[in-house]
Amino acid sequence: MTQFSSTEKSKVKRLAKRGCYDRETIYKILDEGIICHVSFVLNGQPFIIPTAYVRAGDDLYIHGSKANRMMNLLNEGADACISVTLMDGYVLARSAFHHSMNYRSAVLFGKAKIVEDRNEKIMALKEFSEHFIPGRWDDVRTPNDKELDATIVLKFSIDEASAKIRTGPPADDKEDYALDIWAGVIPFKITAGEPVPDSVLKESIPIPGYLSKFISGRK
Repeated sequence: MTQFSSTEKSKVKRLAKRGCYDRETIYKILDEGIICHVSFVLNGQPFIIPTAYVRAGDDLYIHGSKANRMMNLLNEGADACISVTLMDGYVLARSAFHHSMNYRSAVLFGKAKIVEDRNEKIMALKEFSEHFIPGRWDDVRTPNDKELDATIVLKFSIDEASAKIRTGPPADDKEDYALDIWAGVIPFKITAGEPVPDSVLKESIPIPGYLSKFISGRK
């Protein structure tokens, strides 16, 4: 299925023309993002928590401590809404009212399932590592049994989702185009700086090649 169904929950209502339900487009947003925000309700009080995530196939994984309130609530079957937003640019219009941002966002709905299978759990944690810094997993000590036991990995099946996207220049009122005011787009992206070594790192250990490659790709 190349398109997600537009449901009452997932349908983009405000500026509906910016809505997108294409699976590939939504997955690209998820794959480029780093942090998602998970919203849920506990005892009538809404919460929204930022956390790391990774997509693997048609599933989205998050992980945390066994003592984490959100992880335990979601594990008990609470409904959740997950959002990821990528900012692509500041949109400067001639009027204050029409200033905006170019962005790509995705919103997912569903329930989580705890990952009980040890192999799937390790696979998910490896995917986390590779999502952030490709090549890192093979260069570090992998989790031991105690660390695995202290960690909850939850899996959301991506069954209901939508994206909302804005691109292009400002959209001013017709009469404002004659104003002598600069207008346009300032592109925006997250970049990587030069690595700062741990203060107790052995001087003989060089920056790994995969890390240099990651940094150059984020310039």
